[in-house]
Amino acid sequence: MQVISEVALLRATVKAWRQAGLTVAFVPTMGNLHQGHFKLVDEAKSRADKVIVSIFVNPMQFGANEDLAKYPRTLEADCAGLISHGADAVFTPTPELMYPHGLEAQTAVEVPKIGDQHCGASRPGHFRGVATIVAKLFNLVQPDIALFGKKDYQQLAVIRQMTADLSFDIRIIGIDTERAADGLALSSRNGYLTPEQRAVAPQIYQQLRWLQQQITQGYQDFRLLEQQAAAALTQAGFRPDYLHICDRQTLTLATSHDKPLVILLAAYLGNTRLIDNLEV
Repeated sequence: MQVISEVALLRATVKAWRQAGLTVAFVPTMGNLHQGHFKLVDEAKSRADKVIVSIFVNPMQFGANEDLAKYPRTLEADCAGLISHGADAVFTPTPELMYPHGLEAQTAVEVPKIGDQHCGASRPGHFRGVATIVAKLFNLVQPDIALFGKKDYQQLAVIRQMTADLSFDIRIIGIDTERAADGLALSSRNGYLTPEQRAVAPQIYQQLRWLQQQITQGYQDFRLLEQQAAAALTQAGFRPDYLHICDRQTLTLATSHDKPLVILLAAYLGNTRLIDNLEV
């Protein structure tokens, strides 16, 4: 596996693949890779001739009081895992390479409406940072397909919208969330949980499943269902940020006339912010 940290080598590598008639799949990550990431790599291997992964902790998508400084950086272990899963190259740029004039002078990409709700409302500027870095990486790699996990459902929707709006010739593929045996969605931030918190955390998925069951059984007062599930999480020790039953396409709050649906959730357990979702 090639480890690439310079733009010129990245472009030369992809150009050589292209000239050989090979297809290219791309998996963008922030590192600290777990089985959910490796599932994306495995899927990419099954869909393209070459797979390139990026590892970049993107400062533009972190807020002023968020965990950029303590976000885990495990490049050596990440590369070992990528080798074992057959990745062909990993791109490991620095912030100076991606933002040579600094964040304040960086041209930015905004995805309005779909990026302004939910996490976008709770973390102003977050999806601006996500869309900007993914657009830059798309321009650098120019893959045929790009794979993202569905755990961050809104992020996937933002990237789909940006890809369409900016006419990227890239097919975006969403891959189902990888979960632990007890249902907790795999996340780099799970490492912040204490053992006691880790034992409580699966209740997020339990509440999502309960909501899914209520909706499929015909209950249509979605706002009341949201309140009941949020109250159950609060009683269990969470601080819900939002819990919304939404139209799956627009991510706006659903009415009884909307279908298909997705339940979006973000909640704090201690100081750790966890997100999850479930399609209905």
